[in-house]
Amino acid sequence: MSAPVSTVEDAIQAALATVNDPEIRRPITELGMVRSATIGASGVVRVELLLTVAGCPLKDKLRTDITAAVAAVPGVTGVEIDFGVMSPEQRQSLQSQLRGGGASEEPVIPFAQPGSRTRVYAVASGKGGVGKSSVTVNLAAALAARGLAVGVVDADIYGHSVPRMLGADGRPTRVEDMIMPPQSHGVKVISIGMFTSGNAAVVWRGPMLHRALQQFLADVYWGDLDVLLLDLPPGTGDVAISLAQLLPNSEILIVTTPQTAAAEVAERAGSIALQTHQRVVGVIENMSWLELPDGSRMEIFGAGGGAAVAESLSRTIGAQVPLLGQIPLDTRIREAGDAGNPIVLAEPESPAAQALGTIADRLALRRESLLGKPLGLKPAGR
Repeated sequence: MSAPVSTVEDAIQAALATVNDPEIRRPITELGMVRSATIGASGVVRVELLLTVAGCPLKDKLRTDITAAVAAVPGVTGVEIDFGVMSPEQRQSLQSQLRGGGASEEPVIPFAQPGSRTRVYAVASGKGGVGKSSVTVNLAAALAARGLAVGVVDADIYGHSVPRMLGADGRPTRVEDMIMPPQSHGVKVISIGMFTSGNAAVVWRGPMLHRALQQFLADVYWGDLDVLLLDLPPGTGDVAISLAQLLPNSEILIVTTPQTAAAEVAERAGSIALQTHQRVVGVIENMSWLELPDGSRMEIFGAGGGAAVAESLSRTIGAQVPLLGQIPLDTRIREAGDAGNPIVLAEPESPAAQALGTIADRLALRRESLLGKPLGLKPAGR
């Protein structure tokens, strides 16, 4: 009589293993969250689940997913879930597990490690108002829609706007000293706006900016990302310098408009790569033209600025800097951003979304450099 019970219990454990924690995105059984799972004589399964924190914002999501998974097991007539909370020791163990080291290890920036395969793109501009943040969130959403694991750091500390544009209105959850970033449209996001009250201004000097960026990179649990995008503040100030120090392998994307004045400033933002020894991946020209109802184009901000920046940077840096794409001016980009639903998802057939998608494809398919990467070669034996 014991064999069937054992089989059912094994099936329940297998079902629980298919449920991922909504924030960590790993099986709850692997994370030590399932304290027990027993089935009674009537077929009702009682699951004791340990939450990382008492006020877990995704408790209802866990209840729904666990109930659906376990209820599908043959012989189960009902599911009851009792929620508990991890002890400090259990949270410390979980933090150590996620960081892949001992509990005493200091947090490190995973993207700066030699074995990291995450492509890090710093989205920069010479001046504000060129749509840098809109480009960042749409590229992130487009890359995630293509099946990549994507994260965004809103490094524009003073002018943070990424959470609204991505619809990431959740608050980060802490597991000991580790921060779980909210997710929206399949993109993990962190921003100083998630830690401030209301629309409060951030008034910090350079050292505080450096520390905030360092914490966003080291203390946040990003998991295995394919791409990390950083929305930098305009210009070549403290954050750009800190980024080069913390992530020397990061690459720069320059956003400009066709306007000559904006293009000249964008060239200065790109030329910082000479001092920081970073690679400029390419130039993106935003607000290139307005498509009129009759099919003609109105070049509101002039023409040729993006190409001019790409050519100038190619000469200055001594390496080819391509113009990755031109994005037309479209009020739907602004409307979609205000609604927290990027245009690449809300209006995928629109010309602007198509242009952004093409740029995302170029970034996703770009061959990874092997510079500094171990190849695993060993001398042949004699």
